[in-house]
Amino acid sequence: MNYDNRTFRGHTNSAGGEVGGETVFHYYQEGDSLTGTYSGGTVDHGHLLGKVHPDGCLEFLYHHVNTSGELMAGMCNSVPYEDGHGKLVMKEEWQWLTGDRSSGQSEVEEV
Repeated sequence: MNYDNRTFRGHTNSAGGEVGGETVFHYYQEGDSLTGTYSGGTVDHGHLLGKVHPDGCLEFLYHHVNTSGELMAGMCNSVPYEDGHGKLVMKEEWQWLTGDRSSGQSEVEEV
């Protein structure tokens, strides 16, 4: 699986998450290294850095500044699957490393 130049949008999220339907992610991949940028909704601007595993699963750290001016950071594991309409969806398990250190689940869909 190659994520280079793919774009995703937030679809669902647990309470406590800051990513929503207005948040757009741009992924870039070189070898098994993943980088990305994201913004929209309550996220002013953010970055992610991680690894692509041989099965296409992602493991990454992320940080962003939200629209309240807070610096937030966390970690995420994502599992890809294809929805019934041929779109790639990432099922995610995340946890904050800042703030209340809560965790949750989310999904982002390829645009």
